[in-house]
Amino acid sequence: MTDARNTRFHRVLLKLSGEAFGGGRVGVDPSVVAGIAKQIAEAVKGGVEVAVVVGGGNFFRGAELQQRGMDRTRADYMGMLGTVMNCLALQDYLEKQGVETRVQSAIAMQQVAEPYIPRRAIRHMEKDRVVIFGAGAGMPFFSTDTVSAQRALETKCDALLIAKNGVDGVYSADPKTDPTATKYDTLTFDEGLANGLRIVDAAAFSLCKENKLPMVVFGMEGPGNITRALLGEKIGTLVTNA
Repeated sequence: MTDARNTRFHRVLLKLSGEAFGGGRVGVDPSVVAGIAKQIAEAVKGGVEVAVVVGGGNFFRGAELQQRGMDRTRADYMGMLGTVMNCLALQDYLEKQGVETRVQSAIAMQQVAEPYIPRRAIRHMEKDRVVIFGAGAGMPFFSTDTVSAQRALETKCDALLIAKNGVDGVYSADPKTDPTATKYDTLTFDEGLANGLRIVDAAAFSLCKENKLPMVVFGMEGPGNITRALLGEKIGTLVTNA
């Protein structure tokens, strides 16, 4: 098996959590977003084509709002709008780093974003622009994990990079509660299923497995971790078909 982490990626999709953008609070923490943008910019200037999907958990989480009595469909749409706010914040700080950026939204909002058009997104990346996908899939009941896998496949990315908060890869159990948990350097999708490991949601996992899209799960904390992951360095856990 070729170790994707020792191979320079040509084009990748980076999945970032919305919670990270808020620095643990509601809203956007400018210093956090600026730091993320700087790391992405370093990789782009190093020759990697980058697309990004950002969650909206620092503003709204549809499933949690549903538990508090809100209609799930409406709550999910609110979450999608939250992702677009994060996209615009990341766009601003990337452009401050001298990187051209386009936001594409699955919900029409012409004043702030292009519509999601895969071929246009590919063309932007070919021109060294970072493309940030917002508003999820534009439909309720789809997580940003699933959207990340779908967008990565449709824009012909080499790998899906999942940046995690508080954990630096995939473990045999929750390392926060089980001191005996061990970290996997490499893992197959079948092993992940057999061991009941929750890496991403089931739909995203299935999309990657069926389409042989490698997944790298890594911790975004630590200086330069995002840049290292984007450049294909050995970091986190590599999940592949074999």
